[in-house]
Amino acid sequence: MIDPRLQTLRVLHEQGTVTATAQALHLTPSTVSQQLRQLSARLGLELLEPAGRRVRLTPAALALLGHADALFARWEEARADLAGYADGVAGRLRMTGVATAITGVLAPAAERLRREEPRLAVEIGEDPGENRFDLLLAGRADIAVVIPTPGGPPPGDARFTQLPVLQEPQDLLVPAGHRFGGRTAGGVTLAEAAEECWIRAGDPADQHQLLLAACAAAGFTPRVRHNAVDWSAIAALVAHGCGICLLPRLAPVPDGYRDRVVRVPLRGEPVPVRRFMAAVRRGSERRPPIARGLAALRAAAGERA
Repeated sequence: MIDPRLQTLRVLHEQGTVTATAQALHLTPSTVSQQLRQLSARLGLELLEPAGRRVRLTPAALALLGHADALFARWEEARADLAGYADGVAGRLRMTGVATAITGVLAPAAERLRREEPRLAVEIGEDPGENRFDLLLAGRADIAVVIPTPGGPPPGDARFTQLPVLQEPQDLLVPAGHRFGGRTAGGVTLAEAAEECWIRAGDPADQHQLLLAACAAAGFTPRVRHNAVDWSAIAALVAHGCGICLLPRLAPVPDGYRDRVVRVPLRGEPVPVRRFMAAVRRGSERRPPIARGLAALRAAAGERA
């Protein structure tokens, strides 16, 4: 009931290029260009202007986007109201999140939903390399469990509703025989590790930013010498004495390294934590499938607390 070409304009503003917009919406670049030309002709306004090899939105297009965000939020609210007349909860719920979010809350939430809402088909994806807010905007996900990072949508972004789900403590992962290895009961402060060599562990977009921020708050800059994303590779680097790293509480130590590395809790102030937020398209949180999904996530997080 809202001109779908407005959605194309919104995604173009987020992605920056026609090619990336086409990929996000599963369209061809020529279809994206045609839709935007049609929208421009319908409004009698220029919406795009050349900027080198790319295009940028005109002031008129940026003004239109503000109205489009409000329209889509109201449309989600209308769908939520209409869904209240349906008999029970049915349909499809698509959720996305990082691996530790799947382990900690998404998979348990899916199990709960299978028991409580058998007519609701739940799909979960890790979607590596994807911007999960883009997946929401393009309609390819309904709930995204995200870790707030600099440069991400702020809490007041008109396109999304963001709700707290879980705070995950961080531990130190050190090799067996390390000077911290015998302090698993009392823990160590992050400042005590200022002279250590560090591994950039996990997703650089969030986990590494957490390391930098936590170390800065503790009064030092970490000496980073190695990096890996997969936790098995990270555990191998630690086990072979290449450095230490932050390990999210929800991330398990890989089986092959449990006797070669030690998980040491952090204490004192500040203790680094990773915050998980559930993000949805603004207004959609009242739709029964999404509302049930959010409730299941909160219940799963409560069991972790």
